[in-house]
Amino acid sequence: MKQSKIALVTGGSRGLGRDMAINISKKGIDVIITYKTNKESADKVVREIERHGQKAKAFQLDTSNTKVFEDFFNRVSSYLTSEYGSPNFDFIINNAGTGLNQLIIDTSEDQFDEMLNIHFKGVYFLTQKGLPYINDKGRIINISSGLTRFSFPGSSVYACMKGAVEVFTRYLAKELGSRKITSNVIAPGAIATDFGGGTNRDNQEKRQIIANITALGKVGEAEDIGGVVAFLCTEEAQWVNGQRIEVSGGMLL
Repeated sequence: MKQSKIALVTGGSRGLGRDMAINISKKGIDVIITYKTNKESADKVVREIERHGQKAKAFQLDTSNTKVFEDFFNRVSSYLTSEYGSPNFDFIINNAGTGLNQLIIDTSEDQFDEMLNIHFKGVYFLTQKGLPYINDKGRIINISSGLTRFSFPGSSVYACMKGAVEVFTRYLAKELGSRKITSNVIAPGAIATDFGGGTNRDNQEKRQIIANITALGKVGEAEDIGGVVAFLCTEEAQWVNGQRIEVSGGMLL
């Protein structure tokens, strides 16, 4: 019996990460998710994946704290060795993150540092620490944002960090080519989740504005993103490398 491949999804307990993890499992891939504080939600995702016939495990991780990354991978590798006989996995999806809506003139250095640690420094060094454990021919999928292409007041810090992740992704693709590991970016548009206070889901005025500037005429849903991430984990996507794939329904074309 062929062993399932294994994906690590950060921030997999809710929102986009939850949908990514579930869609990846539907491709016959086992999944490890991380959560920051909500173990109950993470355990629900694990149970749902197991109902699809795949193995799943949740680990607590603060992706903004680089000092805990070594211990995290020790825990993950111990689990993988016990469960599969090898400490390695195949895919890493850097999804975990938080939002910030603050004009440049009002942004504090602490807010800047928080966004830096979560969205860029954390992604950079978690990936670095994970590289020895990723199998050759593996995949790295980083989650960015449509806000690196179009600009809305209040999103400067968040968008700048995502722009850095997009550059980082191209360098990963270049440096890991000899191992046949691909690296790509998914850039969602406005999605109706609880991210950033849930305004894309709950604020009807904002939802109408988004619908008006989107070719498909609506706000995106979490399920519009997860399947695209899952596709990048399949054999059919093996020649996609170093790319930014925007999944926004055609915002601001």
